[in-house]
Amino acid sequence: MALDAQQRDAAALSPKPADPLRQAIDAACRTPEPDCVPPLIAAARMPPELARQVHDLARTLVIGLRERRRRAGGVDALMKEFALSSHEGVALMCLAEALLRVPDRDTADRLIRDKLKDGDWRAHLGHSPSMFVNAASWGLLITGRLVATHSEDGLGAALGRLLVRGGEPLIRAGMDLAMRLLGEQFVAGRDIDEALHRADAAHARGYRHSFDMLGEAAMSADDATRYLAQYTRAIHAIGQRAGGRGVVDGDGISVKLSALHPRYLWSQRARVMAELLPRLRELCLLARDYDIGLNIDAEEADRLDLSLDLLDALACDPALAGWDGLGFVVQAYQKRAPRVIEFIVDLARRNGRRLMLRLVKGAYWDAEIKRAQLDGLAGYPVFTRKAYTDVSYLACARMLLGARAHIYPQFATHNAHTVAAVYHLAGGDGRDYEFQCLHGMGETLYDQVLGSDRLGRRVRIYAPVGSHRTLLAYLVRRLLENGANASFVNQVVDENLPVDALIADPVDLAATHAGAPHPRIPLPPALYGTARRNAAGFDLASESVREMFAEALRAGRETAGSAAPMVVGPARSAQPAREVRNPADGRDVVGAAVDADPAQVDAALQAAAECAPQWAATAPAERAAMLRRAADALEADAPQLVALLVREAGKTWGNALAEVREAVDFCRYYA
Repeated sequence: MALDAQQRDAAALSPKPADPLRQAIDAACRTPEPDCVPPLIAAARMPPELARQVHDLARTLVIGLRERRRRAGGVDALMKEFALSSHEGVALMCLAEALLRVPDRDTADRLIRDKLKDGDWRAHLGHSPSMFVNAASWGLLITGRLVATHSEDGLGAALGRLLVRGGEPLIRAGMDLAMRLLGEQFVAGRDIDEALHRADAAHARGYRHSFDMLGEAAMSADDATRYLAQYTRAIHAIGQRAGGRGVVDGDGISVKLSALHPRYLWSQRARVMAELLPRLRELCLLARDYDIGLNIDAEEADRLDLSLDLLDALACDPALAGWDGLGFVVQAYQKRAPRVIEFIVDLARRNGRRLMLRLVKGAYWDAEIKRAQLDGLAGYPVFTRKAYTDVSYLACARMLLGARAHIYPQFATHNAHTVAAVYHLAGGDGRDYEFQCLHGMGETLYDQVLGSDRLGRRVRIYAPVGSHRTLLAYLVRRLLENGANASFVNQVVDENLPVDALIADPVDLAATHAGAPHPRIPLPPALYGTARRNAAGFDLASESVREMFAEALRAGRETAGSAAPMVVGPARSAQPAREVRNPADGRDVVGAAVDADPAQVDAALQAAAECAPQWAATAPAERAAMLRRAADALEADAPQLVALLVREAGKTWGNALAEVREAVDFCRYYA
């Protein structure tokens, strides 16, 4: 297993053919915000007259949205009643995510008692005109009251009998019902047939759909096989009902690549290209035969390079020539988004085809921030201020609108100002681009956009499909994404927030910060403040970083290493030198090692005893400085040390890097 993992790491470290556009993408990921934000501000800034038109339209949309929201239900009402800043909102989110992963009923019962016993669910009853919110409140009130009074003496006879008869299992059932009520607002159907049937009403109003088969990343080959079968069946069902309307006017499908392969990682590139690419190609050929769109969904930042490899292979495939339904997602919150668009436009141009490109703001921000901190990267792959993401979106939108000969732009947003900006930037009759929104979250805004009697623009609904058990992780991600304080979806339900504040031009806001990172989000090296510097890491998903480590590996193999005791006393050990081989590959001779003999061990102990008083008398600040210098030296030699650990201990690259960083961090911690 170790040899297999190491060989795959080595294959991933082998450089691909140089591509200036891909190199620009790689470099942009590491560009500091003060360097990359000002050009985006310049690209997104609009002339005063155009900015005024955008502002006026955004105001109209928000006023209409708030009026419709007062009469509607769904997620808007949920966000108002159960804000994530409230005790009940936090409990709801904790339960929704955690109950999926609870291994046994006893733990589930403990979790329910902990999260619901203090919730003031009664306070939410009757506050919302939405039956959905009130139904969820009743479900939570029942479970909350039962838990809160579980150990109290004054329990009524009816409740007492209920607990005796049902106990915690009944509570779990109540919580399950409440989660189902929430989930129905976000999921188009339990299977593709039900989703297509439910979509008929939206079709009648002019909406199109891109269906997404719910499920997190595949953890096994069986998972991937099951997801592939679901996608295949969904394409058949969508295609048979499409009626030949084409990739623009008909429904399509969105595919999550991590669901199609359990090892969709940078270190498994060769395996992914050999195993996942044929599966994805099979789905694309099927979608081509039905003439429907297939969109490759965006995932975490460290998967982007691999996703672009797959897109490149598909765009160059002669069997898919002439089909304009191949799509890709670009996340505007990534600093490299403009460079990714440049690459995709060039890819379409080189292959004489038109690609679909969905521009989103991004849904993994928390995870990207935390991963960069844990990995000790120099910076973040995403922007630390919401205004920067909004500005990046506008700059990217202009790029897409200027490349419509090669790209069919799809603008996914729930922000009224962004919608108004795209509408006015695009001009024309809107036949060569579309808007997109999430099922259950965007219709109240886009009912004003759709239809010839309104703005008359195409709108596609991103519609998740899956069972109650598969929707919870998706539900939590969407509520966290849109429930954040800076989110338009969250802010628009706050009637106390003035409309003009809600539709403020993000370019002006971003310009006031001039690219400075958010002050409350320290860069990964400064994660521990003034206490100590975080151990520097390397983004192994980066092609240039992998090449640096590959060079260290090559250099290490050219020179045999040696290790021998370094102590005061006998100059040479009586022990013979022994050959050291890579335990993951016995053919690789790392070098030779000489073990200490008893005389050298005694000498080392004696030397330590003699030096102890001098070391104890050394000032703490001086000893700390020595440790910090040792940490700096380890960091400076990290590529060489990682390469040595890979060969001497048979470690994978990630584990070897983690060991070096741990040594560095220990030095600084004890300093």
